[in-house]
Amino acid sequence: MNNEKKPILTLTDAAANRVRDLMSKADSEVIGLRIGIKTAGCSGMKYNVEYAKQIKPFEEKIVSKDVIICIDPAAIMFLVGSEMDYKEQKFSSGFEFNNPNEIARCGCGESFTVA
Repeated sequence: MNNEKKPILTLTDAAANRVRDLMSKADSEVIGLRIGIKTAGCSGMKYNVEYAKQIKPFEEKIVSKDVIICIDPAAIMFLVGSEMDYKEQKFSSGFEFNNPNEIARCGCGESFTVA
């Protein structure tokens, strides 16, 4: 039996590099990024990424590849086991989440549903 605890979130090298880049361009002092989930879109939920100036009460602090990611406590159960990546394409760029808890995504890819 495997009792190893699943990480809430892991980062790819591309995501960690983008977090460092964003932090270097911030107009105020930040410690990292905050990841949350908000109700939005046609599938019900949307990832929310913002600067973190401090760790808020009850947040999970993840240190990965020398960057800090704060996880909103309301989002933890939706993110367990997820991987955060950063992709640059011809007409768009942004963070992408490979979330094993998702059961559906809307056609535009902006929102998702979990089991």
